[in-house]
Amino acid sequence: MNAQATQYTSDTARVLVVDDDLVSVDLLQAYLEAEGYQVMVAYQGEEALEKAFARQPDLVLLDVIMPGLNGFEVCRRLKADPRTQFVPVVIITALQERKDKIAGAEAGADDFLTKPFDRVELLARARNLLQIKHLTDKLEHAEDVIFALAAAVEAQTPYTENHLQRMANLSERLAQAAGLDPDQVVAVRYVSILHDVGKIGVNEAILRKPGPLTEEEWAEVREHPAIGARIVQSMCLAQQVAPIVRGHHERWDGRGYPDGLKGKEIPIGARIVALVDTYDTMTIDRSYRAALPPEVIRAELEQGAGKQFDPELTALFLRLLEEDGVL
Repeated sequence: MNAQATQYTSDTARVLVVDDDLVSVDLLQAYLEAEGYQVMVAYQGEEALEKAFARQPDLVLLDVIMPGLNGFEVCRRLKADPRTQFVPVVIITALQERKDKIAGAEAGADDFLTKPFDRVELLARARNLLQIKHLTDKLEHAEDVIFALAAAVEAQTPYTENHLQRMANLSERLAQAAGLDPDQVVAVRYVSILHDVGKIGVNEAILRKPGPLTEEEWAEVREHPAIGARIVQSMCLAQQVAPIVRGHHERWDGRGYPDGLKGKEIPIGARIVALVDTYDTMTIDRSYRAALPPEVIRAELEQGAGKQFDPELTALFLRLLEEDGVL
């Protein structure tokens, strides 16, 4: 087995070869199996989609001209489906015109090889794309773990049932209404679920304590935004997500923690999450009080504008809540 391919086992490196030409399929299969990869084969587009959706491959080598669905359409459908959207696709075809390469790119193909192809070049490109897929899978797994940690934190605090889901929905709406770009909106939604993930590093007895916390206990609680920011560093959107996680307990007047940021020094995503978190917490029955009535919630948010919260975001959020008929 090639030394560069040894990091992939037959369980983790599946290559789907799609071509209606038996000779091409046999050749590709022989090359790939010699490198230690597991090979799945399909001879037409519909069959390729069925196999890819049933058992997601790590790489697809795809011919264009086939009976039924052509390779461009197969590629387009693979990239449109959440199950296979991150699977790299290499178009391998006898078509050589510039318009064909453009069509492949528009369909979402990650690479384009013309027949007859060079074995060494094919395998080098396959290794590179498989390595990218391997790293993507690791990031996705890390995100699954982080979201599981967030759920575990929520479970430690009984009164927060469904708090994270409500926060995600409201924060996303507020971010969209505030004109944030799509990546920022996604980051805000993520942080709405992950904002307190750093509490996994706080003593559970403190989180469950029914009475007032001591100064030492408060000091431990105040560490959770920084802990959370470190935890989410392995996420795909870490650059957008981590500052929001770190900043969600900052205050507009600069009296928050952990960094004492003030006004627009605080990332806008953190300002959104802080506002929505406070609102939703007021709507929940707590061990020491019932959920607050709408008029009290409105008054609290209005009083906090310019002190705890961004005043412009607060006004916008109140309008959204009025539209929903909850205030």
